[in-house]
Amino acid sequence: MKKLFLAGLVAVLGFAPAFALAQAQAEEKMLVGQVQSVDETGTQITLTDGTKLLTPPGSTLRPGVLEEGMVVVAVYREENGDKILTKLSLRQGEPAPSTPGESPKRF
Repeated sequence: MKKLFLAGLVAVLGFAPAFALAQAQAEEKMLVGQVQSVDETGTQITLTDGTKLLTPPGSTLRPGVLEEGMVVVAVYREENGDKILTKLSLRQGEPAPSTPGESPKRF
């Protein structure tokens, strides 16, 4: 009986780091939305549903990369009520940016 208990305890402790990692990843959320506008500073995207996404401090979007109507996949975390981008890309099947070699900013 003690061996079974110890094996169970070792199994639980062995998964503790994986559980902590899963919790950290759970804090990030993903959404797909259509761009309504990008502010002049390149630090905020507003989607057609009213969602506002902010770039991380010190980061901006390259001018002209995102345009109204484009569909994006955004991964973000919530901080003090703000949605801070961690990754941003065009949805699969969307047209590529018009400038060769340019792609959406990925955080």
